[in-house]
Amino acid sequence: MIDVHTHCHLSEHWGCEWHRNWKPVYGYDYRDWTPEEYDAAMSGGGVDLAFVFGLRASRAGVRTPNEYVQDFCARTETPTVGFMALDLADEDLMTQLADGIARGLRGVKLYPVLAHFDPRDEAYDGFYRAAADAGLVLLWHMGATPSPEGRLEVSQPLVVDEVARRHPGLVQIIAHLGHPWQRESIVTLRKNRNVYADVSGAWARPMEGYFALARAQEWEVVPKLLFGSDFPLWTPAEAAAGLRSIADTRPAGMPGIRPETLEWLLDGDPREALGIAG
Repeated sequence: MIDVHTHCHLSEHWGCEWHRNWKPVYGYDYRDWTPEEYDAAMSGGGVDLAFVFGLRASRAGVRTPNEYVQDFCARTETPTVGFMALDLADEDLMTQLADGIARGLRGVKLYPVLAHFDPRDEAYDGFYRAAADAGLVLLWHMGATPSPEGRLEVSQPLVVDEVARRHPGLVQIIAHLGHPWQRESIVTLRKNRNVYADVSGAWARPMEGYFALARAQEWEVVPKLLFGSDFPLWTPAEAAAGLRSIADTRPAGMPGIRPETLEWLLDGDPREALGIAG
């Protein structure tokens, strides 16, 4: 199993954001996870390779340094692909990008909903070109947020379509299938050859999750869906169980989730398509 959506950031990397805006919704304090605990969760879910990253939204005080991700990956027994967390609004963006590349990080996690930058702004085209030239994968948080400070209009997955239209060679992943805008994500995947989506959190709202997978089948984009647990919100084992539960769901008169869809999500290998094979 390949898990493309796991987090390694510390509580201190959240600044005040978790306590102020997320704890009232989730009801608990964010806790730090050691590399050993991370390994136990990954092995318990049968994960063979995991993408791991932190968060960055500078205006909100949310920052995970590149060096922390590099160190965390070095301390895990789980094979990992480290991603830097960047904020396109940072004045030193390109310096941070160069630092992450030098550290061997192979992708970028972007969080516009909290950072408040608009991915469609042509001012960021230089960054997109540099990321494509370096063979990096961009993974976007897209969709909802529990934070009242979130800017939802820049978290709608159609903004990724605009980036892909201008930069068709750039490999991008829409996290969470863009929930609750899964339909928009699916049509974005269909028309853009290098845009993919992970299904992390789809099981949290089972009816929406069912329709998302059923629509992916109808639009024939299942091969562009990727497994993601969103650890530590869920472990890979919990995520897999949630997807199996969705696959068992079949509203009257509606199509079922095909066994091969579930098989691809849990056992497929997207590394070559994402350009990170080897």
